Amino acid sequence: MPFTLATWNINSVRLRADLVAKLMREEAPDVLCLQECKSPVDKIPVEVFEPLGYAHMLARGQKGYNGVAIFSKQPIEEVGSHDFADLGHARHIAGRLENGVTIHNFYVPAGGDVPDRAVNEKFGQKLDYLTDMRDWVKSDKPQKSILVGELNIAPREDDVWSHKQLLKVVSHTPIEVDHLGDVMEAGGWADVTRADIPEGQLYSWWSYRARDWSAADKGRRLDHIWASDDIASAGHSSRILRDARGWEKPSDHAPVFATFDL
Repeated sequence: MPFTLATWNINSVRLRADLVAKLMREEAPDVLCLQECKSPVDKIPVEVFEPLGYAHMLARGQKGYNGVAIFSKQPIEEVGSHDFADLGHARHIAGRLENGVTIHNFYVPAGGDVPDRAVNEKFGQKLDYLTDMRDWVKSDKPQKSILVGELNIAPREDDVWSHKQLLKVVSHTPIEVDHLGDVMEAGGWADVTRADIPEGQLYSWWSYRARDWSAADKGRRLDHIWASDDIASAGHSSRILRDARGWEKPSDHAPVFATFDL
């Protein structure tokens, strides 16, 4: 049975509960994965989302920072979460649908502003987090699995507005791209979005600093949907809901969608 999945860094699920509800009403994905919820689990406004058909939620949260949640119209069973790099952060949650598909929702550390672990601890944490992700999938290769979330890296040249200008900017540096590529290779993951949309500039994030983000269009594709190689061919209809970046008091990210015939 086909199902549609969306992933969205919401940048505070409580502050933007109305935007989450708008997406649920207008787009109605079967599964919605959120990152940077910035809320303890018991403070997530499930009472807003349940009447819209999202009766099932899995989440990891903490006050004011990080946080991941999976909302589903279908029953979903929690199958764990990992504290990669031992950061003590709420950055991963995994659930299994009744059709046997496991969904991993990630919020990879941003990495700070300076791409040098010798002077920027956060950049080192990001690289260590990705290394742990690589080792995790290498030791237990994923099957019938989907990995989504804000991975905080735009890997391809056409995933950023200017490859040349961003080569030394965190999120597009070669070392980050290599680390993300190692995770993908170790797990046999396929980039569903780029399999569907193989050519052209494609972004899911635009900075708040741009007065007219749409006209400037200096975006990056930081949000991803991957699938394990055994089900990658089932993914299709990928899109990024760019319009959501222009909603009132928006997140700086736009939701990314894909449908799976499974």
